[in-house]
Order: sequence, then structure tokens, then C-alpha cells
Amino acid sequence: MFTAIRILPFLLLAIAMFYYPQEVLKSATHGLNLWVNYVLPALLPFFIISEILMKQGFVQFLGIILEPLMRPLFGLPGKAAFVVAMTHTSGIPIGAVLTSKMRKTGELTKIEGERLLVFTSNPSPGFMFGAVASGMLGNPALGIIIAGSVYIANLIVGFIFRFYGRNTNSSPEKNFSLSKAWYELVETSRKRNNKPFGQILADAVRESVSTILLVGGFIVFFAVITHMLTVLQINTVLAKRISVLSFDLLSPSVSEALIQGLLETTLGCQAVVTAADSLTLQIGLIAFLLGWGGISVFAQVGSFTASTDLRFLPFILGRTLHAVLALIMSQILFLTAKIPTTTLPLINLITTEKTAVFLFSLRWSALYFVIIFSVLIFGGLAAHLWQKIMNPY
Repeated sequence: MFTAIRILPFLLLAIAMFYYPQEVLKSATHGLNLWVNYVLPALLPFFIISEILMKQGFVQFLGIILEPLMRPLFGLPGKAAFVVAMTHTSGIPIGAVLTSKMRKTGELTKIEGERLLVFTSNPSPGFMFGAVASGMLGNPALGIIIAGSVYIANLIVGFIFRFYGRNTNSSPEKNFSLSKAWYELVETSRKRNNKPFGQILADAVRESVSTILLVGGFIVFFAVITHMLTVLQINTVLAKRISVLSFDLLSPSVSEALIQGLLETTLGCQAVVTAADSLTLQIGLIAFLLGWGGISVFAQVGSFTASTDLRFLPFILGRTLHAVLALIMSQILFLTAKIPTTTLPLINLITTEKTAVFLFSLRWSALYFVIIFSVLIFGGLAAHLWQKIMNPY
């Protein structure tokens, strides 16, 4: 019975796809364009970099330096800072990819892996500033509000989940030592990889391309599902119900955009900008959808964690909490921040050429990569210095 229920929706979808082939082609092409223009430039270079760094022992090096920062704040080993930095740099789903790999190698306990997974599934800065703020809203300055609300809410979620499973055993703390960190870097590189660097690079590219193609497949598939629900008027029926339940605070068109966003974030953000008249509502719903991530992201994360013992329920709870907190933070920041009303020159880069979109997303992600690693390392050193001052012996 359960098998029949699980198969029936996909059977009905297949029938609808055969009945509306042009709509399928249109939505699949749209999903493919989103992947090529926004996801690919933000993810692929950092997938390759993360693979190389992990194989060369950089994670172990970073782990010792950042242990004094990550353990008290998030209840995680210092190595988890690498996943946090990569996720805040290149976005979904690199957090799930790296968390699953670290769990498989035993660098994270089950509870630590679940804690880390909860707050490492946020969009990249390149996507929020480029695709959303500049491309959709027409004002790159709004990216500060959107990214700020998403990232602040994300860190709050990470801190809250610090207390999740706190009575379980975690990996022991390590004493800070730059010489020990360097030793871990050299030893890990020697033990794990005695291959030539050319082969290491080729393996990293091969694995990264395989992963990014999987992500693209999910985006295209859910673009088709979302559009078919609209064609079949299912979204419209559900939107009317949501509008009634919200006491008409959300119009049917906005409710329909919200449903699209709950399934696939990028499509939902575009629909919200079109459907909502108020900029306040647009910012709030976009922050909510970016915090939620979409069922498409849930499927991506589930595909990477399926080979581990990490439970999925904490991830769902974390996404829900993140969405609500991002909505609240967006309204606070929007009301207190001064936003330029004029369109900045960046908008011309986004709307003119696809190459410009690629370079814009890559530029923002690369800049944030440098910033986040610098902040983390400085924070780890500051935390170590503070511990030395408070406990000199």
C-alpha cells in the first residue's frame, strides 16, 4: 500500500508531462538556465577547492586553530569551521556534501554531524546579491538586508542547536598549538595523499563535476514539477486556501508564489517579486524562502546524507526555524537600515549578459571566501588568547 502511494504521484506527473510536452520543455529549459547562470559559477570552483583542501590536510590544520571558537559557540570541533566557511561562501548543497564526508571519515560524531547540517544549508552571497537583489529586485543594496537576515538567522540557529544532544559524547577538545596544527597539516597530507598533485586535481574536478551535475538535475526536475503544478491549477487551489487561512493578509497570487518557493527557492523568489506589491512583503517572503531552502534542497541534502547515519528530522526543524528567524530579522533590518532608492550600476551587469552574471556571482563568492576564512581564523586566535588570559596556567 505504501509503495503504491509513493509511486502514484510520479505516475500522475508522468501522464501530465506527456500531455503537456511543451510546458515540460519550457520549464526544464528555465531550470537549466538557472543552474548555468547562478548555481554553476557559485558552486563548481569551490567544490574543487574544498576537495583539494580536504585531501591536503587543511581541515585538520583549521580544526586545531578554531577549536577554541567552534566548541563553545556551536558545540562542534574546530574542523567544522571549514564546512561553515565553505557553505557561507558557495551555498547549498556544499554543506551537506562536506558534512557527509566528514561523518564517513569519523571526523564528526553523529550528533555533531546533525548539528552542523542544520546551519550549513544557506544560499551563497553571489546568489543573494546577484540573482535576487540585483536581478530580481533591481537594487543591489537590498542584498545587504537579505544576506544579513539570512546569515544572522543562520548563526542563531547554529547556536540554538548547540544544545541539541548535549548529553551525548563528543570529540575531545584539542590544545591550541600552531606547531601542532602545522604537524597535522603535513602528516595528513603525507598519509592520505602520496599521489602527484595533477592526479589529486583531476580527482577533485571529477568528483566536483559529478556533484554539480547531480545538483543541476534536481533543479531542473523541481522546476518541471513546480511548473506542472501551476499548469494543472493545483497551486491555484492551494493558494486560495492559504489566502483564507491568512485572513487575506496574503493575496492568492502571493500565496501561489509562496507555494512555488516552498518547492524551489529561486522560482519562488521570482514569483514573489512579481506577485507582491509591497517591498517590505517582498523582502520578508524572500528571506523566509531563502531560510527554508525549498523541497528541492531537501531532496539534494537527503541524497548526500542517505549514505550516513545522520537523521533528517533535525535538519527539517532547523530549516523551519531558520525561515522564521530570517523573516523576523529581515523586517528588523529593513526598518532600521537606510536603503538607497536609486539603482546601482551592478544591475546593468546582471541584466545584460549571461557572462556578466557568471562573473558577478563568482566575484562575490570569492570575496566572501577570503573574508569568512579571515574572520574565522582571527576569531580562533582571539578565542585562544582570551583563554590564555583567563586561564594562564
